[in-house]
Amino acid sequence: MSSVIILLHCSSSCLPLLYLLCFIKPIHSKIVSYIWAWVLSVVLPLPPLLCIAFVLHKFEMNTIEPLESSTKLTDKVTSKNASTISLDTDSKSSSGGSKQGAEGVSPRDTPFVYLDGEEDQDQKNDVTYVCPYRGPVFGALTITNYRLYFRSLPMRDQEPPVVVDVPLGVIARVEKIGGATSRGENSYGIEIFCKDMRNLRFAHKQQNHSRRTVFEKLQSYAFPLSFSGRLFAFAHSAATGSPPIATDNGWAVYEPLAELRRLGVPNDMWRATKINEAYAVCDSYPAVWAVPKAASDEFLRRVAQFRSRCRLPVLSWMHPRSQATITRCSQPLVGVGGKRNADDELYISFIMEANAQSDKLAIMDARPSANAIANKAKGGGYESEEAYKNVEIHFLDIHNIHVMRESLRKVKEACYPTIDDSKWLSSIDNSLWLKHIKCILAGAVRIVDKVETMSTSVVVHCSDGWDRTAQLTALAMLLLDPYYRTLRGFEVLIEKEWLSFGHKFQQRIGHGDNRHSDADRSPVFLQFIDCVWQVSEQFKNAFEFNEHFLITIIDHLYSCRFGTFLCNTEAERVGEDLKHKTVSLWTHINGSLDQYLNPLYPSFSQGAKNVIRPVASMRIVKLWKGLYCRWNPSMRPQNKIYQRTRELLALQEQLVKQVRDMRLRAQTRQLAQSLTRLASPMH
Repeated sequence: MSSVIILLHCSSSCLPLLYLLCFIKPIHSKIVSYIWAWVLSVVLPLPPLLCIAFVLHKFEMNTIEPLESSTKLTDKVTSKNASTISLDTDSKSSSGGSKQGAEGVSPRDTPFVYLDGEEDQDQKNDVTYVCPYRGPVFGALTITNYRLYFRSLPMRDQEPPVVVDVPLGVIARVEKIGGATSRGENSYGIEIFCKDMRNLRFAHKQQNHSRRTVFEKLQSYAFPLSFSGRLFAFAHSAATGSPPIATDNGWAVYEPLAELRRLGVPNDMWRATKINEAYAVCDSYPAVWAVPKAASDEFLRRVAQFRSRCRLPVLSWMHPRSQATITRCSQPLVGVGGKRNADDELYISFIMEANAQSDKLAIMDARPSANAIANKAKGGGYESEEAYKNVEIHFLDIHNIHVMRESLRKVKEACYPTIDDSKWLSSIDNSLWLKHIKCILAGAVRIVDKVETMSTSVVVHCSDGWDRTAQLTALAMLLLDPYYRTLRGFEVLIEKEWLSFGHKFQQRIGHGDNRHSDADRSPVFLQFIDCVWQVSEQFKNAFEFNEHFLITIIDHLYSCRFGTFLCNTEAERVGEDLKHKTVSLWTHINGSLDQYLNPLYPSFSQGAKNVIRPVASMRIVKLWKGLYCRWNPSMRPQNKIYQRTRELLALQEQLVKQVRDMRLRAQTRQLAQSLTRLASPMH
């Protein structure tokens, strides 16, 4: 308004000069403002006070406008679709625990939503991310007690920022690169090796000494168990507040006795026992077992002594019609001398006799026969057909954890950071990953054939019964029972066959542990999820859940945000009181089911109740690019598949409602016609 007043007081010859003054460089000092006012009063025939008022108004406008434009630019950048290689982090469960109010952090400084319990630990504004696809990009790095977050500063207005969002639990190891004598661009910094196929490199300026604090914070919060700390899952749960109600509590998804009742136990041949309630008989088994009714608790204790880690045969699944069963255990302790145990042999006969449809029992040994024989030298071995009457032994040729770890390393080399088209097929083939997946699938199909077609009970084991055994029993149950192909049923399957029966997640994944070269690390559970995806690709409408559900499970297998996959055994989880001190992954997933549902699943038909038998062939098995290659922009699907899935689900709901309404109208019309005929004089 004041500018208009000045223009009205000026002659037309002075207007160009005043117009130029409106666009001069922002004035940053009141002293300079008074100098400009003096110049204006000399050049123009205007009163000095009026000149001062004009220039001071110009000063105020120029001190406010940069802040406004900065805010607009940040909002514009935040609203863009960022070029990201981040793990999908939801805002749903994190909005309630935002630290923005408590810490005074603005969305412009950290443009992500804080989770409950998440707190800033370090922030550097002069870091370069050496992106393998776009080259070095300069930006800000934030480290919290849960994640590493980098966001580039775009050089051009239309350029989307590069975003790296990595939960610290995903980090396998952190290494410093370069030293005081390093020369060359981006040769000094930190390299991060991740469990989800990524390697990340950040360059620091030597003179800023920023690398040391970043390295120390990453070590402390990515590997808290190595520094007497606690995993983020505990802080997250403590900050969340009151526990979820019973219907939303993921810890209540699996109840052992309820699941046994669903399978038809107890019955004439099987019973439930709490002999292991204090985990005294077997510390890696669950508290509740289903065992043959003919076996007493004292007898079970004697049988356990002849099995590796005391993991005696226990029921996993029972066929609803034939009563053929799948039981799981560890190898017998026969040793080089071929020791026998009368109690173990009798117990195996109890399992066979519990199935009246067959007079034979199949023992599926997951190992290659050579490995099983070699285990005799360590005191283990396998059942001989001479000692165990009416028993068939089958070796399924699935290799051990060390072979699988090396195979996945080769897959990572082929997929990240760049893909060599000329060597793509040979690199994947040389990794033998798909061959291993095929062998696991083939083993599960053989179990299904024995149980479903031959009505024969099956005992499954490997060496200790917590790796390959879990893969086979869980997959076979998935193929046999449509309940496990629902989203809730799959959660129960994981809780039962993997968590309660003691797959060593802590050792296999290395939660919060900096011993990255530990020989116990292995992608056993990842292989199982890969096999489930392979089956879902062959049977598109057999699963209630989608690919995003499986990837979410893998992501949070590493993230340490939830307590579901922490510790090695049920006994350890009870000792840590995880049900009350952490949040379950299933609580998170079941709170937003629409993201994870398969629109092709026949919700109102009977088609999903069939037993499915996938083709376990190298002609059919394929690399899961949506998981292993997802960080490579050239391998991402162009269409937004999850958004399209939600649209299809909404459309399916509308169509189901229309069908229901049409049926109701048809029934009403038929009823009206029947009443009309009854009321007719002819009747």
